[in-house]
Amino acid sequence: MPTPIRSICVFCGAAPGSKDSYVRHAHELGQLLADRGITLVYGGGGIGMMGAVADGALSRGGRITGVITRQLVDRELAHPAVGDMRVVETMHERKMLMVGLADAFIALPGGYGTFDEFFEAVCWAQLEIHRKPIGLLNTMGFYNGLFSFLEHAEGEGFLRLPLEKAVTLAETPSRLLDALDPPR
Repeated sequence: MPTPIRSICVFCGAAPGSKDSYVRHAHELGQLLADRGITLVYGGGGIGMMGAVADGALSRGGRITGVITRQLVDRELAHPAVGDMRVVETMHERKMLMVGLADAFIALPGGYGTFDEFFEAVCWAQLEIHRKPIGLLNTMGFYNGLFSFLEHAEGEGFLRLPLEKAVTLAETPSRLLDALDPPR
């Protein structure tokens, strides 16, 4: 029986995206994590998708660990209500600490930073640096094109870790959490 997930690192950015459903799903994910007693580990920001997931967890009394660089704190982008805020010097330190604190990973719709964090987690799984589950929240089909491309890369022989073992794709926060950490 797999070990229960106690913390999930959510990769997401400071932009809210162009559709209300992106922010709504981020907020809902934060609420669900809190409801299930799962600690949210995230990039520490208070705006966009980062702010939404943290606000969702906070609205239900959830535990949160933010990990943010000093540069972003100096730009006043840290979430003011997150009590456990770890401040590091570099983005590399930030990613290393977030990965170390988490039992699983979820990437929300996002941009370059989110993609970088997601792909590093998947690459490390392929290299067996970790064996933690990884999920993509596919709100409104956001990741359909990426998933199709990854299937193509797998078919062409470039992915040693089979996609079905590497990444779980789901359309809603509750389905994704149930797939990563099935109810007992």
